[in-house]
Amino acid sequence: MRFHVINLPHTQTTKEFLPCAYTQKVVNFCRMMKSLDHEVFLYASEDNTAPCDELITCITKKQQLELIGENNWKKDFFAIQWDSNLPYWQTMNNNAIKAISSRIQQKDFICVIGGNCQKPIADAFPAHITVEFGIGYEGIFAKYRVFESYAWMHHVYGLQGIKTGLNYDTVIPNYFDPDDFPYSKKKDDYFLFVGRLIQRKGAHIAAEVCNRIGAKLIMAGQGVKEKIGNKIISDEITIVGDNITHVGTVDVKYRGELMSKARAVFVPTQYVGPFEGVHVEAMMCGTPVITTDWGVFPETVWDGVTGFRTRTLGEMIWATKQVSQMDHAYIRQNAIKRFSLDVVRYRYEDYFEQLLNLWDKGWYTETYNPEVKRNRGNFT
Repeated sequence: MRFHVINLPHTQTTKEFLPCAYTQKVVNFCRMMKSLDHEVFLYASEDNTAPCDELITCITKKQQLELIGENNWKKDFFAIQWDSNLPYWQTMNNNAIKAISSRIQQKDFICVIGGNCQKPIADAFPAHITVEFGIGYEGIFAKYRVFESYAWMHHVYGLQGIKTGLNYDTVIPNYFDPDDFPYSKKKDDYFLFVGRLIQRKGAHIAAEVCNRIGAKLIMAGQGVKEKIGNKIISDEITIVGDNITHVGTVDVKYRGELMSKARAVFVPTQYVGPFEGVHVEAMMCGTPVITTDWGVFPETVWDGVTGFRTRTLGEMIWATKQVSQMDHAYIRQNAIKRFSLDVVRYRYEDYFEQLLNLWDKGWYTETYNPEVKRNRGNFT
């Protein structure tokens, strides 16, 4: 199979930019497809560590600076707007269209990660199959779609008024490299929160729990505007506590170190989260998670086994007292069997093989290889 994979206009496809969840999906998708000996054409910027048959630069770093401006994303997150009419989207899309035109063959797949912002690319190739291959957003457009979770698929269906099942929509969880997330049987005396300091991510809730029980909390992520004494101040919340430390934005290596030694990682997301990759990263380190009980979490967190899903302060406080009794080795093994690149790649290959049947009998194809399905692993 041949894949034309389009990155976003504001990042580089390197490990440095993996805090952008969509860039992480692009890089790891290329890794999975190349590991299965498929051809991959990557349309991105200049710097790249993702394996591919060809890197096609569609927006240079100079153009990014001119069109987007200086962006200290390690402090303030990514300064990008999701509007295909903006110059940086137009530059990226137009150059991708031109480059794809000279390379595409009949049964090639076009794989986009930016929702409606990349619809112009699909519109330019109406005779080809365009797949939104990692939907954690609401602005869907394609006929063929891969959602991050069943919760998110049904949430988006509700928003779009979709009331009939669609055979070529599917759910494939996000995917991670276990080598990025070290295991430590021995845990230190702190809890951890990794994410932006905003209400919706629940940073203030993690702080409230740790203040109540007198536990040490390490926090990492964008959004801190000021630190004054024992106050950590963002645009939306102020966190107070002598027991709380904010270490800034962490790279893949430091994040793995922090996760592997934490007693548990808080992911108290307040909205319906499409996936919230931090909690799977923590579980890959063998570290239990304390989450809320909606969005993706009922699909990914085995309550009382790999973490605890909670709804109230009392439940979270109770959970902090239970995590030390959990089987850390099993938590890691479970996460690897469900979310590692080596497992999830077969889910994608199975899905694209089904799409290839659309060039022949489509849904009416009678043959199916159950071995492929068994290779998918167990998501939920």
